Amino acid sequence: MNKAFRLVTLLLTFFTLLPTRLAFAAPGITKVQPGTLSNLNPATLTVEGTGFDLGAVVILEGYGALLTAQPISGTVLTAAVPPGIAPGVYTVKVINSDSSFATLANAVTIIGVTATPAATDTPAPTAFARPLLVVQSYGASSAAIASNENLDFEMTFRNAGQATATNIVATFVGGDFVARATGGLIAVGNLNPGESARFFQPLTSNSGLSGNLVKLEVRVSYTDANGTPYTDSFTLTFPTAQSQSSPAATRTPTPTPGPRQRPQLLITNYSADVSPLQPGLRFVLSLEIQNVGSANAKRVTMILGGGSVSGGSGGTPDPGGGGVSGSGGDFSNFAPLDSSNVQSLGDLAAGGTLSGKQTLVVNASTKAGAYPVKFSFVYVDEAGNTYSDDQAITLLVYQPPQVEINFYREVGQLFVGQPNLLPLQVVNLGRTTTVFSNMKVTAEGATFSNNLSLVGTLDPGGYFTLDATMLPDQPGPHELVITINYTDDFNQPQTITGTLTVEVLENTVPDGGFPGGGGGGGGGGVIEPPVLEPETTTEVVVRFIKGFFGLGSARPTPIMPIPFNAPGEQPVIKPSGF
Repeated sequence: MNKAFRLVTLLLTFFTLLPTRLAFAAPGITKVQPGTLSNLNPATLTVEGTGFDLGAVVILEGYGALLTAQPISGTVLTAAVPPGIAPGVYTVKVINSDSSFATLANAVTIIGVTATPAATDTPAPTAFARPLLVVQSYGASSAAIASNENLDFEMTFRNAGQATATNIVATFVGGDFVARATGGLIAVGNLNPGESARFFQPLTSNSGLSGNLVKLEVRVSYTDANGTPYTDSFTLTFPTAQSQSSPAATRTPTPTPGPRQRPQLLITNYSADVSPLQPGLRFVLSLEIQNVGSANAKRVTMILGGGSVSGGSGGTPDPGGGGVSGSGGDFSNFAPLDSSNVQSLGDLAAGGTLSGKQTLVVNASTKAGAYPVKFSFVYVDEAGNTYSDDQAITLLVYQPPQVEINFYREVGQLFVGQPNLLPLQVVNLGRTTTVFSNMKVTAEGATFSNNLSLVGTLDPGGYFTLDATMLPDQPGPHELVITINYTDDFNQPQTITGTLTVEVLENTVPDGGFPGGGGGGGGGGVIEPPVLEPETTTEVVVRFIKGFFGLGSARPTPIMPIPFNAPGEQPVIKPSGF
């Protein structure tokens, strides 16, 4: 009797304390993501909180049916939201297997397409239409995230609103991941209502990941057609490598395999040690090569004119490897000198740069113009896979005129204060016809007349004369500066400059004067310039014909009298060549 009484008392005490014990294990909800869903497509809710057990279920109060739930851990579970739920604001409720529950009011907003009302006599108020971006799917290239792992993240946005979303920018916020390559900022573009956009972001997981889940926060900003800004934030979760042994698998989209990590060589800068390049010219071409890929490049070979590796080309890995072929390039305009067109550059780490040099000669038959030059880079990665990257640069070839500027006859003696004739001539020594602009002669300490003229077209071997008049202000050597303007092969104005030197004499005579008088009684005399006689009609016609054939059309300069007591014969002044 006493034993039965004690058993009844023990049972009553147990059932009395049972609700109190369960109260301590009651679940709690802290966050539900995403907060807004479209009823046009299925979606997945992520519920975060405490006290979830393996039999927990999720309810949208007012929907009237349970959601298919998948517990991840005691703090996270996911629930599948089917399409077609009536638009509205819903309270999320989580019920454990022991009937304990937790709710979060106004946790999810379901939106849908609003039907157009029938036309009535009373105009209906204009509905507010806005773009609304939701996450349609996401995934990673690894099913479970490990520490310090390089992976590729995939995400798809969908415009569930009624207006076009413009200037969409997605920002990947730090946390359990670090963005690579893009700096964590991706411009998605524009999305019309109902359209989707898929994009990728390279990520690296942080070291020391703990727990069953890692989080990635993505913020998106966009505007509508009127420029009204909108922002949304999404917290995405991924299972860690430690969670693979958990009793329940994570319900996530099928991950998209990421691209192979490989080297990538680019020519970032190049220059020639001679400018401008001309036919027959020898020069050294310097290249700056950078590895912009994510892996090291081993045994880099540079091939001028393009080449390949047997068994793989165009960046396709070839585990078998093979020989290098570089004899099929085009060397009709630029040919290698001092070495072949194949050079070994060594190894290049990811993100590093190295320099390459190639001595070349411009073919003598090359015309002026812009010529592409092809280069191929053949290398292997750490795993022995062979790659070949083809690129092209552009070299400009010029054909500047080749001219000689000189006197077409001896100048004779020039005197201070007297007009002196300068018989100038320019000859086209090049192999092509050239069109020249103006030819001009100047010098310091002198004034000129008839010193500017239009040259025009000169055939190979052709010449043009300019009979300029120089009035020196002082004796001594005078440097004549001759400039000729022309337009080069790329329609840019250019100038040819040459110099000639003439000697100008002082315009005085000794005390003895000239023979037969003129000096007068031992006094010094000034040489008077002779007076030019008027030309006859025949002389004018002869000068015109000589000028037409380029033989010099200027009137002969009268010979100045030479003082009788000048010591020796006056020297002939010869100009310096160009």
